[in-house]
Amino acid sequence: MKIAFVGKGGSGKTTLSSLFIRHLAAARLPVIAVDADINQHLGVALGLDEAEAATLPALGAQLPLIKDYLRGTNPRIASADAMIKTTPPGEGSRLLRVDEDNPVYDACARTVALDDGQVRLLATGAFTESDLGVACYHSKVGAVELCLNHLIDTRGEFMVVDMTAGSDSFASGLFTRFDMTFLVAEPTRRGVAVYRQYKDYAREFGIALRVVGNKVQGPEDVDFLHDEVGDDLLVTFGHSDWVRATEKGRPRRFELLEEANQRALRTLHETADAAYERRDWRRYTRQMVHFHLKNAASWGNERTGADLATQVDPGFVLDERLAASPQPV
Repeated sequence: MKIAFVGKGGSGKTTLSSLFIRHLAAARLPVIAVDADINQHLGVALGLDEAEAATLPALGAQLPLIKDYLRGTNPRIASADAMIKTTPPGEGSRLLRVDEDNPVYDACARTVALDDGQVRLLATGAFTESDLGVACYHSKVGAVELCLNHLIDTRGEFMVVDMTAGSDSFASGLFTRFDMTFLVAEPTRRGVAVYRQYKDYAREFGIALRVVGNKVQGPEDVDFLHDEVGDDLLVTFGHSDWVRATEKGRPRRFELLEEANQRALRTLHETADAAYERRDWRRYTRQMVHFHLKNAASWGNERTGADLATQVDPGFVLDERLAASPQPV
């Protein structure tokens, strides 16, 4: 299952995504956590200290390796240099599984031990001063999009992505790559503004979207969120002494998280799991191709000097049944 956490900056989406990741790990489920936020705080939220988090390898820095591995023996892709972030898989492409070892994970992932279980952590890499004026953060998350395009995951295994704040992911097809998107919103007018943007896009592309209220202090806050987002409101999180202690550098065992917040995490898990029944791999593949052709026409063809539309394999449908197929050598 591919799960995204989105929301306004400061809404608490990194905190809630880290709690959800811990919840899944405590259930001994395979989890890949991906920090795709411009501020790169997920590692620290999962218990790494600042120095450890700073040494995480950047996905963006390994883009040549990622492209070369995923390309495999796909005859429609002339070279790794001809791949862009939206390049879809086809016959001969190598695919990623959540619970496996491969060169991409070897180069980019680090295992983070938690109270119960462990997770693999991937990070896009920080947006530094050297990037100013020469790059945008979409180039950083391009590696995430490419990996998602080539990921075949099944029920009971998860890739959880802490997305960049606001509506930046709409600049590509990244927002369509998920089985479930949890939008974290504070009970304020600004807190629900991103929801309205996401809702319009979600409706157009059939995106499963639920709102998670955060920093809720009482019934009035819950009523406000209900008035603003209606039935899209799934669950709310209130004050957490457990979170506050962790933010002070005094972490407690995850089992000591408040019961109300534990229940809320179980609701997120149940909702994500239910999304499995609505999976439509053909639609997923069509959307992947749609955004690839759009990117190819707007900038990809010019940048690579090739007609990237020819990379589309018309007979290929990404499907979890491919997980049982041998990878090209």
